Amino acid sequence: MIDATHQLVGRLATQAARAALHGKDVKIINCEKAAMSGRKSNLLAEYKQTYQRGSPALGPFMHRQPDRLVRRIIRGMLPNKVERGRDALRRTMCYIGVPVELRDVPAIRFPEADVSKLPTTRWMLMGDISKELGGKWNE
Repeated sequence: MIDATHQLVGRLATQAARAALHGKDVKIINCEKAAMSGRKSNLLAEYKQTYQRGSPALGPFMHRQPDRLVRRIIRGMLPNKVERGRDALRRTMCYIGVPVELRDVPAIRFPEADVSKLPTTRWMLMGDISKELGGKWNE
């Protein structure tokens, strides 16, 4: 189980994808507290342009909840068009907050993925990105 609180989502996703490819069950908690580096305007423009490209009926479809956003980032790091990658994605679960069944399980954190390692203070939480995109989830 991985705690995503104040962890850079890209570095966290590489570790999660690697563990899932090795056959481990990966559970990521507190996805709304994961961080993405960059300016607020650039991050939001990158996500919002996906909605403007195409039609609501035909796609591209993008989730707005922070756990689904993190899962999509992990999917991009897996070979999801082959059976091995699809199985790895099935073994990966992302959660908002901490579910009841995982409260007693110790969570690990990656020191190299901590947001304090950034040379700048420009970063946003995935929960804030989700709210700006119009995501409706309970905190």
